[in-house]
Amino acid sequence: MKEASHTVRLITTFGRRSEFEKAAARLQALGLPYETISPEPGYARVGVPALVVEQKVRLELAARDGDSDFVHAGWVEFRAPRRPVPAEPPPEFAEDLVGEVAIMVLAPCVADKSRMRFIAHLGGSLAPALPYLNAELPEACYNPKGETLTFMDRYRLVTLYPYRVVVAKNDDIVDGWRVLELVRRRINETWARRREIAPCYQTREKPPALEIYKRLPKTNCRACGQLTCLAFAVMVHDGELPASKCKPVFEGDCGHLRDALVEVVAAMGMTP
Repeated sequence: MKEASHTVRLITTFGRRSEFEKAAARLQALGLPYETISPEPGYARVGVPALVVEQKVRLELAARDGDSDFVHAGWVEFRAPRRPVPAEPPPEFAEDLVGEVAIMVLAPCVADKSRMRFIAHLGGSLAPALPYLNAELPEACYNPKGETLTFMDRYRLVTLYPYRVVVAKNDDIVDGWRVLELVRRRINETWARRREIAPCYQTREKPPALEIYKRLPKTNCRACGQLTCLAFAVMVHDGELPASKCKPVFEGDCGHLRDALVEVVAAMGMTP
C-alpha cells in the first residue's frame, strides 16, 4: 500500500498589519489558498495576523514574483498552536516603554530545529527599565555595559535589548506572541512600580554553557584548539576563549549559526 505523502505547511508573519493585508490580497488575486492566525484580542498589542500556506502555494507565489509585493518576517514550517489566544484584550499602561512591537525576523531555531526563533523590534526603549527588571528577576543575567537582560521562560531563552527582543525555542506563533506580551507586561508593570524597587546593576549567574553548545556546529573539528565543541562551549562560557575562535562559524561553512551564537554570547555579557 502506498504511503500517504506529508503535506508541508509554512507560516510567516509581518512587522505591520498593512504588509499582512498586501500579502493576503496578493494570494487572493492569484487564487491561492491560505489560512490566517490572528493575535486578537489577547495579543493584539504585540502581533499582527500570520499567514499559513502549503509549501506548493509558497513556491507558486515565489514563482509569480509574489514576494516582492510585501515584506514578511520569513517562512518557517508551521506548527499548530498548542494554546488559544486569550479572549480578554491586553492591559493598557499609562506609560508604555515598549511601544509598537514588530516581529521582523522569523526563522527555525538553531538550538532546536523543531521550534522557531524570532526578533521583534520595539517602538520604545527598554533601557531605563532593565536595572529594575534585573532586581525583580533574580534568575536573570544582566549585562549593564551591553544593556541586555536574559532570562529563561522554561526552555525558551529570552534576551531583552533596548530596542528589540530575541526569543529562541518558541513552540509556535501563538507561543511567540505570548512571550512578547509577557515581556510587555513585565516591563511596564515593573516600570510603574520603579519607586518601590532598588535598581540592580549586578551581573548574576549566566545561562548554562549548554546554550552556547547548542549554537555550535557540534562537529568536534578541533580548529579552536579544544577536543570537543562542548569543551569549547565551557571555555567560552567561563570567559577563557572568545566565541570567534570557532572557525567553522566565523570563517567556514557554518556561517548560518553566527547570529544565534553572537546573540547568546553577548547576552551573557561577553564579547563574541
